[in-house]
Amino acid sequence: MILGYTQIYLFLFKDCDGMDYLCLMDNKKEGEMLGDGILIPLMEAFYTIQGEGYHKGSAAYFIRVGGCDVGCHWCDVKESWNPKSHPPTPVNEIIKTAKMFSNTVVVTGGEPLMWNMDKLTKGLNSLDIKTHIETSGAYPLSGYWDWFCLSPKKNKPPISEAFDMADELKMIIHNRNDFRFAEQQAEKVAKKCKLFLQPEWSKREKMIPLIVDYVMKNTEWKVSLQTHKYLNIP
Repeated sequence: MILGYTQIYLFLFKDCDGMDYLCLMDNKKEGEMLGDGILIPLMEAFYTIQGEGYHKGSAAYFIRVGGCDVGCHWCDVKESWNPKSHPPTPVNEIIKTAKMFSNTVVVTGGEPLMWNMDKLTKGLNSLDIKTHIETSGAYPLSGYWDWFCLSPKKNKPPISEAFDMADELKMIIHNRNDFRFAEQQAEKVAKKCKLFLQPEWSKREKMIPLIVDYVMKNTEWKVSLQTHKYLNIP
């Protein structure tokens, strides 16, 4: 009779001198390494053009992290939600690949702050790679960020520290009530923070005229569009 089993993984790592070594790892060890930020659940990584917000039009390497429980019904990457669907990946391997493509990395999700971002961002910064994050701000902060894009959601609001960190506030407009929510969130960020209203993609034809009208009357805000979708790129 089989009472239970333990999964064993074999990982290749590099030490501080750049030497390769193999590591046998069970479920418990995997959990510890995820908690320490040595591993992160990687959904995908790709080099493309930033399509949204303040840095739209700029080339960047995107790291999409698995795991999110914020649960936006209009999310266009729901396949990212379950972290167990995405392989725990050594951050040194992610960094090694990223440096081949760009001097700017955007960490997105899912919700990246579900995981410890310290080692990933420290490693990228050590190579003079700028680190940007796109987050709901609902989880404790970790990592060292050159640009902090905060996109609050009603069903799981940001913690107060996220508002303090925000360089950019990107509010998704799905219906008319979202304008009021955007105003409430804007009251909590610093004056330096850039304010953007972005139509939810499936409602863009209806919401864009409302956003344009709002921004023309409230000029502290700017319009953000998902230009990568218009360009048909990732």
